[in-house]
Amino acid sequence: MTGGAPVPLLFLIGDTGGGHRSAAAAVSQYLERAYPGRFAPVICDPLRGPGAPRRLRWLVGLYGPGIRLTPWLWGWLWRGINSPRLLDWTRRTLFAPANRSVARAVAAHRPAVIVAFHAMTTGPAVRARDRAAPGVPVITVITDLITTHLAWREATVDLIVVPTAPVGRSCARDGTPQERYVEIGLPVAAEFSAAPTTEAGRTALRRSLGLRGGRFLVVVTGGAEGSGGLYRRSAAILRQAGDVDVAVICGHNRRLRRRLGRLAARSSGRLAVRGFVGNMADWLRCADVVVGKAGPGTIAEAACCAAPLVLTSYLPGQEEGNAEFVVSAGAGRYAPGLRDLVTEIRRLHGDPAALARMRSAATGLARPSAAAGVGALLAGLAGPAERGAPAAEASPELAG
Repeated sequence: MTGGAPVPLLFLIGDTGGGHRSAAAAVSQYLERAYPGRFAPVICDPLRGPGAPRRLRWLVGLYGPGIRLTPWLWGWLWRGINSPRLLDWTRRTLFAPANRSVARAVAAHRPAVIVAFHAMTTGPAVRARDRAAPGVPVITVITDLITTHLAWREATVDLIVVPTAPVGRSCARDGTPQERYVEIGLPVAAEFSAAPTTEAGRTALRRSLGLRGGRFLVVVTGGAEGSGGLYRRSAAILRQAGDVDVAVICGHNRRLRRRLGRLAARSSGRLAVRGFVGNMADWLRCADVVVGKAGPGTIAEAACCAAPLVLTSYLPGQEEGNAEFVVSAGAGRYAPGLRDLVTEIRRLHGDPAALARMRSAATGLARPSAAAGVGALLAGLAGPAERGAPAAEASPELAG
């Protein structure tokens, strides 16, 4: 394609955490870099966006407070609708308004390809395509890492992009034909894919972020929602691991940021607190250790930045299996209790060789070309005019 209007692509997300939007943005970023001006990806949130019905926005908005305050309840609900009958009931009742939201988006943008980056947009995407845009491919990009909900594996989509081999095996167990799913990885933005940083580079990067350069640095993160008991864990590290600095990325959790701000004022410069940041790659790359829950986006991004992980928790349901995946690869440790966490931080602080091994293992898990793989796939599906455009790099990583 050498002229004319850019080809529209519709990326359906849900702002439940930041992973869905981040993956869609990473693919959009790749398309603009590899095919300048050829595509016009539209990132649309039919679940919580401005066009979504108020009742649906309220329902989906419970996700953030729910996983922070009652993760056990979220796990119970996740498992409860992880069956064909109850999932169908949920889609026909609680999430029925999503069908209208997606249909309006398809009618407004007339996309050449529809891509579902959120499990609850897969079914509505197929319905909207069948009614208003027959023949348009519908692709699912799964943004969970190991354990996936049945909603992700919608049988009527044209292709499912899976992040790891275990998810591919789940598709196979469902009876999905092998040609209907492809393992590419979890898309991350280009800034996470730079070469691993040396010790001198990490020191310089810390200073550029307003931190003390020569100190052992633990970066604590809880994803976009700032979940995972960040206050207790940060306070325990400060109190019990002496010669260590801590930086906490609170995401959109304003209450957590205020509480930690008061703690920072009493920390003699050892604690830095940030809200949602647009340069997360810099924070991961400058860390000696990254502490957080076993979220798929955090794991994929940290692996691309060669950051050693200490995982403290996982969300029941979709994050089950993530910690074991990282630990078995040697890229991280699992420390669910405060005492376990402090013990691991102390041990790693005193063992540079262990940290080096974990960095090497993280690099082995990294899949920095996943966004390129998904982008090249979409470019090929958008039409024959894209033949001859750059192909994605093959990558065996994150094959678990």
